[in-house]
Amino acid sequence: MSAWEGAGRRVHLQEVGTRDGLQAEKAFVPTEAKIALIDELSLTGLTKIEVSSFTSPKAIPALADADAVMQGIRREPGVVYSALVPNVRGAERAILARTDELNLVMSASGTHNLTNLRMTRDQSFAALAEVAALARPSGTAVNISLSCAFGCPMEGEVPPSSVLDWCARYIGELGVDHITLCDTTGMAFPGQVAGLAGAFRQRWPQAELTLHLHNTRGLGLANTLAGLDAGADRFDASLGGIGGCPYAPGATGNVCTEELAHALELMGFQTGLDLPRLIAAARRLPGMLGHEVPSQIVKAGRRLDLHPVPADFETIRQRALAR
Repeated sequence: MSAWEGAGRRVHLQEVGTRDGLQAEKAFVPTEAKIALIDELSLTGLTKIEVSSFTSPKAIPALADADAVMQGIRREPGVVYSALVPNVRGAERAILARTDELNLVMSASGTHNLTNLRMTRDQSFAALAEVAALARPSGTAVNISLSCAFGCPMEGEVPPSSVLDWCARYIGELGVDHITLCDTTGMAFPGQVAGLAGAFRQRWPQAELTLHLHNTRGLGLANTLAGLDAGADRFDASLGGIGGCPYAPGATGNVCTEELAHALELMGFQTGLDLPRLIAAARRLPGMLGHEVPSQIVKAGRRLDLHPVPADFETIRQRALAR
């Protein structure tokens, strides 16, 4: 079945704007506003929300209130509340704050891993193993996100075999079968996404695979469709399309949540999302952030959000009929 024909197939959209998006904002969004936004998103049908990042406040000041936000949100049944965790200390904080899932990150690119995490990939893997071991007794789920899976802004191409080898270590050595393949700087293209996602799905059909796709070069939706064709059914997305990356100047965030939901709905996929409510949440972002957001749905509305006829339409019609 083509990705253009959803035929009722279930697709899970996972919100990352509240972490990946807000961490890129220069102005600090108040804690109460973050909690209110997440509480609203919890009612839209999203299956997972990445609430924040338990990183050092000095490293990411925009998310210095991770503990307060995670403890302050209202939990809705069926929603997984996730957080990015960089190390054991962050994991301890996240578990104490009742985080449902720890999202651990390393890069498929050795250069990017050193630049971003100040560690070699083997050192990062050892650190991930330590956090995964800490999470087990608490029953907290673990997801591993592999950055630059589709290309590195400094190295260029990242061999698919290398990406899959790291996935094999996560699954085989750490027992973690929730994996996210990340297009960190928007370098992915459809054929590449289909190839890597298909190879992963063929090798680990029971694993939970998420694609974290950015729209840096306008290929976000095309890459999503390629992933769907290859068997992926979980996608990270960012409300309003907010976010960015220091290694991709001018980059937008992940694929836009409401744009993706709108497109998938038109193609017959089932996302379980309350699209009007999702759009309403996105339309509050400019006021919260102090600037416009990339979302075209916020600007133009849905395909069948119609406009009234002109006030003098009846006069125009009568004149046309009188000719």
